[in-house]
Amino acid sequence: MTEKANDTAPDADASLPTPESSENTSKTTPSDDAAQKNPMSQPSRAIRPHGVEYSRKLATAAAKVALENKGQDVMVLDVCDQTAEFDLFVFATGSSRRQLHAISEQIDDVLEKTLGDQRLGIEGYQDSHWIVLDYGSVVIHLFDEETRDYYDLESLWADGKPIPLEELGLKPNA
Repeated sequence: MTEKANDTAPDADASLPTPESSENTSKTTPSDDAAQKNPMSQPSRAIRPHGVEYSRKLATAAAKVALENKGQDVMVLDVCDQTAEFDLFVFATGSSRRQLHAISEQIDDVLEKTLGDQRLGIEGYQDSHWIVLDYGSVVIHLFDEETRDYYDLESLWADGKPIPLEELGLKPNA
């Protein structure tokens, strides 16, 4: 995936307390403390303009397409607490280049036509060992078996919370 360089440096003084902010520090509640410890776990409109529920809709639709196309080991992983870049990963394994292409194309079709979302980027389509579909708040990883085992993203993102497919209204393949 491509990264955009941030041309503007953050204001160094922005993190310093102001007289106005120091007055309010004694009035925090326990829930405020939790939000200060991990602001990414809260549905911030600046970070998550559509909220986490919209991301769950996208991930559910993508996982459903993967299951319908006989994708194996389909998994949805919540990474909201680990990064502000995206909310969820969807993982699926395909047995052939043709199957991986079919899954990726149908995910694009369903998310665009049914949910009105637009893919921001795609990587790996030509090689078809690991196709990455970037929808902003949801990143979909479609692997062949060997590549999925090699990179083992589930272990790399082990602090993420797996969302059971049944919780999303989906039935896993047997």
